[in-house]
Amino acid sequence: MKLELTGETRTHDPTIVKENGVYYRFQTGEGLPIHKSADLRHWEKCSSVFTATPDWTSRAIPGSSLHFWAPEIVKRNGEWRVYYSVSTFGSQKSAIGLAVTPTLNPESPDYCWKDLGSVLQSDETCRYNAIDPCVVCENGEDYLLFGSFWGGLFLTKLTTQGFVAKDSEVKNVATRQLAKDNAIEGGFLLHKGDFWYLFASFDFCCRGTASTYKIVYGRSKSLSGDFVDKSGKPMTQGGGTLLRDGSSFSRWAGTGHNSVLEDDGKYYLVYHAYDREKNGESHLQIEEFTFDSDGWIVF
Repeated sequence: MKLELTGETRTHDPTIVKENGVYYRFQTGEGLPIHKSADLRHWEKCSSVFTATPDWTSRAIPGSSLHFWAPEIVKRNGEWRVYYSVSTFGSQKSAIGLAVTPTLNPESPDYCWKDLGSVLQSDETCRYNAIDPCVVCENGEDYLLFGSFWGGLFLTKLTTQGFVAKDSEVKNVATRQLAKDNAIEGGFLLHKGDFWYLFASFDFCCRGTASTYKIVYGRSKSLSGDFVDKSGKPMTQGGGTLLRDGSSFSRWAGTGHNSVLEDDGKYYLVYHAYDREKNGESHLQIEEFTFDSDGWIVF
């Protein structure tokens, strides 16, 4: 079931969490905009993570600005941690930053974002691009999924403070190196039952209704892989079972960069798509899904 949404739904790279009965949406944009909803359907702008550019970002990534990309939000050790991407379009010189707050409620006296600096950086000498973070926990330890184009998606371990562990292995878990441009990014991991599910976006965003973004996924019984699609093709060899693309809906093009919200036993695919009825504006999509008897996703 696809939810009918109202209010402030323009978005790129959305992810949603819940605190004290209120849903909060984080997304790409100036200062990392934050929107809230009481029912997951009607959305309004309520705050942003940053009002000024952290000192380190422009030094580490020349040409970058307050317009940060593709945030990830998780709660750890009593604080909310937002991971965010710092880069310029089409560049491998990138970084993932980290900021924290005790609460997401901007009306709380405890509400205050503190930037903790860089978690991971990349340049042309790396086999990866340090953007598009996703954080998951296994056996009490956090792992960072990240990457875009170039080498594809990678996985590495984090410390309890939320930074990349020293000398941690960086493992490639998905790539399309055999395809033109290795167009894969926007990774997300979900654990359910016996499987870890790895989601990714293939092809190109940010071109309005000409965007070719599409959501694919595979699964593995191990967090570190190997992830395979429904046909058995490894995601390290370009595999990925198609979930949504521009042919999924008559109105929406370029469906991509998803996250997953687990809420009261239900699973929601959260992503953006370009509106063919509104000159290619990018808007929020929330779609409930379930799993079939073999553990594959169905709508």
